[in-house]
Amino acid sequence: MPMTTVPATTILYCADPLNARRTDPHFAAEARALRAQGATVALVDHDALLAGDADAAVARVPAAAGGVRYRGWMVPAARYAELDGALRRRGAELCTGPEEYRRAHELPGWYETFAALTPASVWLPTAPGEAPDGERLAALAAGLPPGAAVVKDYVKSRKHEWHEACHIPDLGDPAALHRVVSRFVELQDGFLAGGVVLRAFESFVAPGGAAAEIRVWWRDGEPRLFTAHPDSPVTEVAEIPARDLEPVRAAVRALDCPFVTTDLALRADGAWRVVEVGDGQVSDLHREVDPALFTALLTDGQTAAAS
Repeated sequence: MPMTTVPATTILYCADPLNARRTDPHFAAEARALRAQGATVALVDHDALLAGDADAAVARVPAAAGGVRYRGWMVPAARYAELDGALRRRGAELCTGPEEYRRAHELPGWYETFAALTPASVWLPTAPGEAPDGERLAALAAGLPPGAAVVKDYVKSRKHEWHEACHIPDLGDPAALHRVVSRFVELQDGFLAGGVVLRAFESFVAPGGAAAEIRVWWRDGEPRLFTAHPDSPVTEVAEIPARDLEPVRAAVRALDCPFVTTDLALRADGAWRVVEVGDGQVSDLHREVDPALFTALLTDGQTAAAS
């Protein structure tokens, strides 16, 4: 079972870059719902955090805030550790520690635990802007079954540039492999997280007009909310049979992180597969989900929100 975490008494949202006293508009509805239910919301300067000034980033967090949970834009794992240190200097403690965050946020942290449930993957640490040469890519690709693959970094893909910077039709075509990976690295630029990941391509289907991917929100090893993936044009989600969800539950518990998301999709052969794992603090919520359904996940159920 996942470890017991410090109860969240304050939720840290990213501030609006144009007005440091307001919540970033992307998260404003969530923050309003929390305040309406009596939760405490404080603001973090995301730009300052990314720039390496964690103490400035948390300057608006009340001193001695106790247990806090971050909720906002993605943060590189190293910067998250700096956030943790800055908050501790102010008498606050993140409910998700730096190692837990990295484990859930980056594919190398969660892959082994979910290996039986997710497409086969291999990875290579890579500096931003430096695409691996063809020889290194071919050696990396040799670790996957022959056929198609997708490229991503430790955190994100560029699936909206599918043919240009995501999908590799045949790993046995070294020119295409190098072209797609190089373009991916180029487009990621300074935001490349960790390195290059190649994942075996699997064909997924949308069950009966429902969302093609279901985002499952887990707190302390239990599925608490099912939503459509934030990129989905539809909000309806299919029911995942208990026999298919149970192996995912076991893997989430083995990962031992307090707040996790898993994106599940139905493979063409009828098997439910884990497409992605993430830390729930930085996982996006579909725009049409009622924020009040989400707030209990942030406050350990201490507000009056439905779950």
